[in-house]
Amino acid sequence: MSQAELVAPGSKVIIEPATWRDLNALRHMEKVCFPKDAWPLWDLIGVLTLPNVVRLRAISDGQMIGFIAGDVRPAESMAWIATLGVLPEFRGRGIGRDLLQACEQRLDVRRVQLNVRISNQAAIQLYQTSGYERAGIWPTYYQDGEDALVMAKELI
Repeated sequence: MSQAELVAPGSKVIIEPATWRDLNALRHMEKVCFPKDAWPLWDLIGVLTLPNVVRLRAISDGQMIGFIAGDVRPAESMAWIATLGVLPEFRGRGIGRDLLQACEQRLDVRRVQLNVRISNQAAIQLYQTSGYERAGIWPTYYQDGEDALVMAKELI
């Protein structure tokens, strides 16, 4: 049993595809996980419905506790991890890592990239231990002016 499966005694985490039916749960997750940068409603609808997006959710006891979306760009043979979030009370249990790995396995591309707040050391550590390397900085990327660290990984 992986670390992510051990959420609470008797509770398992299941990673499965997300659908448009997850809109309300995803809206809640965005507000909790990204209070400064929560996506607007139309972006959430898009990530749940547009083609070429790998969308996965982590479920425990019937509740969505994590979400990841990978935006596949076949013409460039690359993908962007558009978002990855785990509810705060479930962090530190490997769920983010498992979501990231599950998404990467479904990406039929050679390279994957993502951006993360330069101050989000926990996320940067997760990405580094998952094989991502620093690839650049996007100055003042976030609404409050914080820089984004761009990270990339070559998939084999």
